[in-house]
Amino acid sequence: MFIAGFPAGPWGTNCYVAATGPGAECVVIDPGKDAADGVAEVVREHRLKPVAVLVTHGHVDHMWCVAPVAGTYDATAWIHPADRHLLADPMQGMSRETTSMLLGGNYAWAEPDDVRELGDAQMLELAGLRFVVDHTPGHTEGSVTFRSPYTDAAGTRLQDEISEVMFSGDLLFAGSIGRTDLPGGDHATMLRSLTDKVLPLADDIVVLPGHGEQTSIGRERATNPYLLDLLDHGDAGRVTRGL
Repeated sequence: MFIAGFPAGPWGTNCYVAATGPGAECVVIDPGKDAADGVAEVVREHRLKPVAVLVTHGHVDHMWCVAPVAGTYDATAWIHPADRHLLADPMQGMSRETTSMLLGGNYAWAEPDDVRELGDAQMLELAGLRFVVDHTPGHTEGSVTFRSPYTDAAGTRLQDEISEVMFSGDLLFAGSIGRTDLPGGDHATMLRSLTDKVLPLADDIVVLPGHGEQTSIGRERATNPYLLDLLDHGDAGRVTRGL
């Protein structure tokens, strides 16, 4: 499995490109603002062909370039139905600060030509890769994560200490979790998603978040204050101000 990731745009949103290897079809995850050029560079350097664009949630910093990237490569866009409306009208999910940043700009968004909807526990077979979809609402109503085995084309682990990679969007970061004070966010729902969909996972899963450095489930289970609160049945009512 080949994964290239880079931060893009004013929010430093991580965009990822995943493939079985150079010269193959690939999947693009969360192409946010200013990500199109980075995607094109990765595609050109490694001779890749994007066939799908996966969206962890509909916030503008994660979907700004979904339509341009999908249109350029004739790729299918995948998003949870609860966030699909944000593809054409991301203003509905923006904070007051983000909206003020964009005031005065001539921005237009539209759905890609080919959009398909994601469901909880859905298995996707794309570009020779397998992804398990977990619906993880809380940051937005339609937030999802994508987990994929970290193996080569024959199904052999690339590293013994890594079983899967998880593209976590804004559910889980290194040392933090996603904010829940934006439209569609709900803190209690976020805690349920973390309890039901994150805490049961294996420690050796590498987490590739929407912002910041990569981490692992084991590291976050041991050090993330929000997960520790859940594990200890303590006061998990704090609200992060992360992206």
